[in-house]
Amino acid sequence: MLRRSRRHHPGQSLLGLPLLGALALATLTPLAPPAPVTAAPVGASTSSTAGASAPSDHLPVVTPTPQRMTAAGRALRVPDRVRLAVGEGADTAGLDVIREALTSAGARRIDQVPIGGAGATPADGARDPRLTVVVGSITDRAVARALRAAGGSVPGTLAAEGYSLATTAGEGRTGATAVLAGNDADGIYYAAQTFRQLAAPASRSIAAVSVTDHPLMSLRGSIEGFYGAPWSHADRLDQLAFYGAVKANTYIYAPKDDVYLRESWRDTYPAERLADLRELIDRATAHHVDFTYAISPGLSVCYSDPNDVSALENKLESLYAQGARSFYVALDDISYTNWNCPSDQAKYGAPGRAAAGRAQADLLNAVQRDFIGTHSGARPLQMVPTEYSDMADSPYKKVLREQLDPQVVVQWTGNDVVPPSISVADARAASAVWGRKVFLWDNYPVNDYGQTTGRLLMAPYDRREAGLHEELSGIVLNPMNQAAASKVALFGGASFAWNDRGYDAGRTWRAAADHLSGGDRTVTRALLAFFDTQHLAPTFGPENWQPQAPVLRAALDDFRAVWSTGSFQERRSALRELSAHTALLADAPERIRGGVADQGFLRETAPWLTALDLWGDALDATLDGLRAQLHGDSGAGAFAEAAGLARRAAEVRTIPGTTRPQGTIKVADGVLDTFIGEAPTLRD
Repeated sequence: MLRRSRRHHPGQSLLGLPLLGALALATLTPLAPPAPVTAAPVGASTSSTAGASAPSDHLPVVTPTPQRMTAAGRALRVPDRVRLAVGEGADTAGLDVIREALTSAGARRIDQVPIGGAGATPADGARDPRLTVVVGSITDRAVARALRAAGGSVPGTLAAEGYSLATTAGEGRTGATAVLAGNDADGIYYAAQTFRQLAAPASRSIAAVSVTDHPLMSLRGSIEGFYGAPWSHADRLDQLAFYGAVKANTYIYAPKDDVYLRESWRDTYPAERLADLRELIDRATAHHVDFTYAISPGLSVCYSDPNDVSALENKLESLYAQGARSFYVALDDISYTNWNCPSDQAKYGAPGRAAAGRAQADLLNAVQRDFIGTHSGARPLQMVPTEYSDMADSPYKKVLREQLDPQVVVQWTGNDVVPPSISVADARAASAVWGRKVFLWDNYPVNDYGQTTGRLLMAPYDRREAGLHEELSGIVLNPMNQAAASKVALFGGASFAWNDRGYDAGRTWRAAADHLSGGDRTVTRALLAFFDTQHLAPTFGPENWQPQAPVLRAALDDFRAVWSTGSFQERRSALRELSAHTALLADAPERIRGGVADQGFLRETAPWLTALDLWGDALDATLDGLRAQLHGDSGAGAFAEAAGLARRAAEVRTIPGTTRPQGTIKVADGVLDTFIGEAPTLRD
């Protein structure tokens, strides 16, 4: 929609105006590398707004926040020609990330050689030494020597998926060096993802830092476990590449509407579906993600029937043959008030909690013993129980705690199905009930229940307490029907699971916007303004655990306070400031459509951007009415126009077939609509 010219008042800047508040602070902070962040680990933020702690002036933004990152002098210049020395353990995906980072920062030629091989002397001569990038396993002596020479350190204990990285500009005739040393293959890949964020294309440089890093949780990622239209194959392929970029390592394939894993779980997938699953598994492996196949037999399984146990294992076998090595049995959203076959009654007794626990323990133990235990490379079995929320003990949980194989990983959704917050004490209590560290299935930002009708859930991942890594084996988020839009929350969830002690909700939220904008600061500002209008996060009850549009609400509240009691000059100034915020909000759809490359994101958010266009026009017309009032006119025409635009905005609907439940689009509801409705009488 074309913007009306009155949005752009001559001489009016969108930057630096007081009323922009937290959003201005967020969006004016550089977001693309080498924007600064705090160096040392910090406590988890409890802020749901765009504001965050003051950043350091010397370090780039790296997400997830490394366990340790220190500055190491002046930045490295990226010359036209770079030498890439490759040691043991580096794979194609990681090397591609490094090459792309170097190319984006100005390198025109990258010479790849084995570490210690030919080409050790820069061909360009000492007056213009090439940048040398060394990558490989930290157990490779040549890589370890290069790391120490570059100012890095080899940790005494090599944590799984960890890495060390050092970049130095060198002195005199010594060329610049970057060393990426992984503790294992995953660590090498994650070192490459950190290196990518150190590159600054605008200045043809790489930040000089020393990093020692590893994840605090071993399982990090998402579970496609929602009701409604499953993600498309293209969505999933895109998600798996995204998970690698944010250092998430887990994707659980569990869409409720895949009949072959739930209603028809015994049936073999058709050949074309198996081919798609094979492609997903291959893509996951390339990006160091475990593709976890979930099967959900509880609607019809006969626990006591050996044929059903065999059918389940045969189904898993068909996925193992495609390359899957991680498996999951979902026993959620089923009833244990009746059995599916008479033989279960004979074996386990009358249906009930304890009886269900015994039957499920037998099934899960058989799969762990006879399938997982006999298949090379298979990870421990994962499961979600029928009682998956809260910390209260029960006969069902007692049986599983005592009888379930200790290797089986148990999922838990928190202190409720959609928990407003999760504390370390909550997780500790749940782990005690289940007799093992639980694996958090976090129902955010899933939007498949009534309270989310018409909503995208795009607030920061927040209100999960630092220190949860001590009580959880990992975290996966249950995303929205909208895959690309879910990246905002998934970005935060992966970062929190990697380093909950250093997690900052606001900073990571801005980094997610920057990821979608490709580093364009104007588009990032527009995205953050849009996210603010989709900030509300409901629960199953009347409570909302994140508020709607906190930045916009604060701006409107400030305006109301001045407008009701201020002088003519104060009210005119308040109008000017609110006009700047209005222009930012109203222009956001156009900037997002023109500046976000992710076509999936644009396709999924289209009705919300359409509605925001109309709401932006309505707010703009409302300010025209208030300007008229300021100069003695009623502003009735402008207010009538605003009301008509608001009615049209409120009628925009979700895309049929893509969202459950369907409904009208919500944009800053309870904030923007309320202000537009009451504006004509604000001075009464």
